Amino acid sequence: MPGRNQGHKSMHGSVHARLLALLLGLVAFAAHPAQAEMLEVTLDQAQVLKLPERAATIVIGNPLIADVSLQAGGLMVVTGKGYGATNILALDGSGGTLMNTTVRVTGARDIVVVYRGVDRESYSCTPKCARRITLGDAVPLLDTTLGQAGSYVSQTAGNAQSAK
Repeated sequence: MPGRNQGHKSMHGSVHARLLALLLGLVAFAAHPAQAEMLEVTLDQAQVLKLPERAATIVIGNPLIADVSLQAGGLMVVTGKGYGATNILALDGSGGTLMNTTVRVTGARDIVVVYRGVDRESYSCTPKCARRITLGDAVPLLDTTLGQAGSYVSQTAGNAQSAK
């Protein structure tokens, strides 16, 4: 029966070797905590994301697609600025990557797009349709809508001052 006993020992040795390899793999993974994840943000909207501990530097791949605002408590607000995908990196003090998150900015789902020849107009239709400034709209429409919005903000600010 010595052969049977030796087989039993080698099977235990094999299990121990596998467990050791698994533990070493987990230790190696924990030593490199960089997170690669996907965050989807709607254009002109924001998402809150938790910063990794020890983050010293934040890098935005393309700030025309997404912007980041750092907040107290280790939070950052990611705002969709343009269509497409970019990434956000969080680095520690020595330049090590703590986080690498892909940010994909998509269009709002409640938008109706009207084409008049080559000119495009966007409308938000919840619950009634109204003009909405969207990347890609015709320049005259953008200028008109921005002018109206600026005038409205000025009037409401003036009304708030006179109410005091």
